[in-house]
Amino acid sequence: MPDAHRLNPPAVDVVTSTASAADGAGQTEERTQRSLFGEILDWMLVPLLLLWPLSIAITYLVAKSIANEPFDRALEDKVTVVAQQVKEANGKVITRLTGAATDILHADDVDNIYYQILDSRGIMVEGDPEMPLPTDTDPPQPWATKFRYDFVRNTEVRIAYLYVDLHKTQVEPQLSIEPRLALVQVGETLEKRSQLVNQIIKGVIVPEFIILPVALILVWFALTRGLRPLAELQQRIRARRPDDLSPIDSGYVPEEILPLVGSLNEMLERLSQSINIQKRFIADAAHQMKTPLAGMRMQSELALRQTDQAEIHKSLEQLAKSSKSATRMVNQLLALARAENQTPATKPMQLLELSELARDTLQNWVQTSFNKKIDLGFEQPDYPVLIKGDPTMLHELLNNLIDNALNYTPAGGNATVRVSADEKNKLAFLEVEDNGPGIAPHEREHIFERFYRILGSNVEGSGLGLAIVREIAQQHDAEIDILNNPHCKGHKSPGCVVRVTLHLEPNTVPLDYSN
Repeated sequence: MPDAHRLNPPAVDVVTSTASAADGAGQTEERTQRSLFGEILDWMLVPLLLLWPLSIAITYLVAKSIANEPFDRALEDKVTVVAQQVKEANGKVITRLTGAATDILHADDVDNIYYQILDSRGIMVEGDPEMPLPTDTDPPQPWATKFRYDFVRNTEVRIAYLYVDLHKTQVEPQLSIEPRLALVQVGETLEKRSQLVNQIIKGVIVPEFIILPVALILVWFALTRGLRPLAELQQRIRARRPDDLSPIDSGYVPEEILPLVGSLNEMLERLSQSINIQKRFIADAAHQMKTPLAGMRMQSELALRQTDQAEIHKSLEQLAKSSKSATRMVNQLLALARAENQTPATKPMQLLELSELARDTLQNWVQTSFNKKIDLGFEQPDYPVLIKGDPTMLHELLNNLIDNALNYTPAGGNATVRVSADEKNKLAFLEVEDNGPGIAPHEREHIFERFYRILGSNVEGSGLGLAIVREIAQQHDAEIDILNNPHCKGHKSPGCVVRVTLHLEPNTVPLDYSN
């Protein structure tokens, strides 16, 4: 059988059957079943519980700021009043605070009040010597009240202080313009502030303790109410009969669940189509099996009634012929069922050399071609043609194409199996060519249907061969074209070329065809 050069298929009318292989399904992983209700509740309550202590902290800071403001104003008034009583006379700082005024300054039932007056040289004029000095690095601004926290007698206090410009308080004017600033400080402990802060926090936190459980109950009720349509949908689906594959009514389904219901309806439609196809297939198969089985029974009964050895032998020959036909039909039915259920997930594709696979398959048909007096040829390129596929399924595909070609090719005719490739478009071609009666254009749309037979062909068969070819082609994402035989121009029989187009893989495996 001679090798052939790379073929460029001629432009002829083509009817294409396109097949798309199913995407490989990912391996399923065992997962813990989760509750949608619980997950939504978690995503609502966990942030709420996390925000609750944050709200307490923010409330404390806000309450502290609120509490400081009125007490700071009162403290500022005190330090201003004391500063107004500071004067300078004869170069000395004096105060006009009386004993009654000092008692009023210290009059506080809750906090301790401290005050201190220092002259421009830092010498204490009056007050509590324990009060610390300010630590400001900026130059002091006269009559500008400032606040700070500090410690007096190991107790934290809030201190208001300001600097008095002694030039403006002199009893007798002095000629010196040297800056002379006296420091006045008034401080108080923080007990009243803390009490007010605690009262504000209690006023906010106590309602939160009441509102939080109520919020939990309301969230629980809202989720139960919101997820009720899911429960109703579940009951409607459970109430269906097992044979009810009609679409689910989406009229009372929430908008968020509509895509899910739409997907379920699409799945039910596909399932219904699949079941109808299976029912039709079983019915057709049962109908097709009746003929050979009935023939076998008739021939066996006839053989039992015969006494002539020649007639008995003739009946047994017919019985063997019917048995062979029934066996072939059963094998094809099993092959078709196997092809329909085969997926890349159940049996992953592997790298194959198409020419080698075709040559191995062709060798099984050499004796049959001799018996039918048909010249069976094989053409392949001088380079490897690599594809990915299932070798068992591709052998079955080519077996059916060769069987179909040999059945329709008359004695003395020829059939050719051809392998070629188009490296530019990354395509591999597997062709089976014959010079039989061909397939009329209006028949080409139906020949891949199950049990379809071309009328007037006078060829025995079940009509399953090309249906098997189509199923296997779909698994390999391949296309099937039916062409007229370009080598039969001018002949009475137009012949036929069945071309299967597969995806070409990069040539990474060097092969030797020298043998």
